Amino acid sequence: MKLGPLDVPALPPLALPRLPLAAFRRRLVFHGAFVLLALATLALAVTLLTEERQRSRDRYEAGFHQRLSSISAQLRHPTGQLALINAHAPVLVNGDITPVVLPFSALDFGDPFKARQAVEMSGCALRWPDGHQLCVAVGSQAYAGAFLYLVADLVLPPGQPRQRGQTDLLPVSRARVTLTVDGKSHEWVAPFEAGRGVPVDAGRAGLRGRLTGFAGDGATLHRLARPVRDFRGWLWQDGECAEVTDSLPLCDRRSLVSIRLPVEAWRDQLFAEGRAPWPPANLNATRVRLQWLPEGETPVFDSAEAGALKPFSLDELTGALAPGEVLRIERVRIAGNLPVTELAGLAHNEETVAPWITRLMQRLPPVDDRATSVRLSAQDTVTTPAGRYRLILTGDPTSVDRHLGATATRMSWYVGAMLVAIALTWLLIEVGLMRRITLLTRRAAALRYNMQDPQVDRRLGELDVKDLGGKDELGILANTLATLLERVKDGVRREHIRAEQERDMWHAVGHEIMSPLQSMMVLHPDAQDPSHRYVQRMQQAVRVLYGTASPSEAFSAAPLQLETLDLNAFLALVAGNAPHAGIADVRYDGTATPVWVGADEHSLEDVVTHVLRNADRYRTPDTPVKIQLRTDGAMAVVAITNEGPLIDVALIDRIFEYGVSDPNTPQTGDQRGQGLYVARTYMAKMGGTILAINTADGVCFELRLPLRVSASVA
Repeated sequence: MKLGPLDVPALPPLALPRLPLAAFRRRLVFHGAFVLLALATLALAVTLLTEERQRSRDRYEAGFHQRLSSISAQLRHPTGQLALINAHAPVLVNGDITPVVLPFSALDFGDPFKARQAVEMSGCALRWPDGHQLCVAVGSQAYAGAFLYLVADLVLPPGQPRQRGQTDLLPVSRARVTLTVDGKSHEWVAPFEAGRGVPVDAGRAGLRGRLTGFAGDGATLHRLARPVRDFRGWLWQDGECAEVTDSLPLCDRRSLVSIRLPVEAWRDQLFAEGRAPWPPANLNATRVRLQWLPEGETPVFDSAEAGALKPFSLDELTGALAPGEVLRIERVRIAGNLPVTELAGLAHNEETVAPWITRLMQRLPPVDDRATSVRLSAQDTVTTPAGRYRLILTGDPTSVDRHLGATATRMSWYVGAMLVAIALTWLLIEVGLMRRITLLTRRAAALRYNMQDPQVDRRLGELDVKDLGGKDELGILANTLATLLERVKDGVRREHIRAEQERDMWHAVGHEIMSPLQSMMVLHPDAQDPSHRYVQRMQQAVRVLYGTASPSEAFSAAPLQLETLDLNAFLALVAGNAPHAGIADVRYDGTATPVWVGADEHSLEDVVTHVLRNADRYRTPDTPVKIQLRTDGAMAVVAITNEGPLIDVALIDRIFEYGVSDPNTPQTGDQRGQGLYVARTYMAKMGGTILAINTADGVCFELRLPLRVSASVA
């Protein structure tokens, strides 16, 4: 054998036992908690994505029909009807204005309120940044005549009227209109005049008067010039200044210019043979220009100025469509529908979608059984003076997945950050705590497994936990454990020394006692002699004391002399003598006739006494201990019952083992866990049994012994 320092035999290395799964339960719970936390984070993200995907599709489907209703309502308004009727009409071409077809049969140009209301309702006016507005339009019906309407809402200086017979127009406020039809240009100049008997200046009501049209655009009229017969025009100016800071009477004022202009080319078409189309076929090739000249040759308004904002058009409906939606507008005719336009929803600024997010969303299960992946379609009809128009809106619910995918891509960074945080937290706890705890557990298990080695003091010193030390909680625990182990090691050494000394002393005492007992055995050699049995029990006790036998071996080796015994009389005697043994208030309920059993009277007395002492120890104060005797087939049953605490279910089958006692009761000389062990041993030697039963209010010990026919059987 290999020798260590100071010629002490070296011990083999610590054997590491195979630890059960329960030893790693906390670690498994720890790892499982983090795994479940990570899985729960992923499951939460996927669940929210699935539900949000379904909600987005449901919202899209509900909004799809709502969008069609909103678009239909918008197109039924005169502004929308104007856009439908003039879907392909260019409003502005190189600064010149192309007339639009009104959703009204005609325009009441002679009434300022009706004219302004018609323009505002239809939205036919072009708007300039300085506040000027101009609508150039024709009526929707041919019977109103071949007229062109110009309604301008302008900010103009006070109108200077033309006097009757005046040919010089430079000091006169006037309108200049240029019309180009089929490549032919026509010009008119319309000076501001007062009607007969109607003053131009109406006081606070403002200025009002007519615009008389003359062919040509010169600043001087021929003295024989005659007004154009069907040319009509009016000017109305507010009596207040357009700007609050200005003052009357020379300030600019809000003005309404309304002109009805006859177009001879259109009139010729209307009266030609056959039915002429209306609006005119060359309407889109017609160009109009309006200027207002207050005095001199410098206009204060010119429709050819840049920066005009066009009226509402169908192209603006694309903003109301969701990405992936298509709106088709058809004009309903008997011979077949005529496509008007087809609009597609504008795609928003597309964000980057991770490919794996796209694949994930394709594999997400639907929340319900509705087939929301099928393209949606809805129709509606809008009626205008120019005819009926059918609106066909189609959409794809899956188009919302891309927007949701972009959101999910952004959120995936947060989910990834949460998973990384979980992993880092797990790693820190695993390396900084759990790994050290596992290492300490393995070393402690190895030490416990090898504690059976005779040299326990040396084995204790092999648990080295210095590498686990530190200033944290586990380090303090490891250092404390190392200190305690050193103290335990010193205590074990002292205990070994004391035990050796006691063993030597007991050997000497036992040797001195064994000699007289040997002599007494010679004096009582008969095995039937009760004295022989008592001496033999004393020898067994001395062997235990001497160290040559264990207490259990001593009890098991004790001989018993079975004889026929009247159990009824025996129990009555024991109950009557119980107060002399310190057990008060023992009540016996016997039988009317003898009950014969085969038993050793002295051993049975020890059994009953041990059970009575146990019942007395745990009974409720001022309650009796009851002894009952009955027969059960071929067995006599003795029931010893008390009222008190029940026996723990985990101990009820172990209380008859050697050394087992109530853990809540201090261990004294009378309570070493031997009494019930002796009772079971003696009952077994007499062919009987003993067991403990919890009752409703206490504990019952049942002793069963085989019956004998009569005393003569012995």
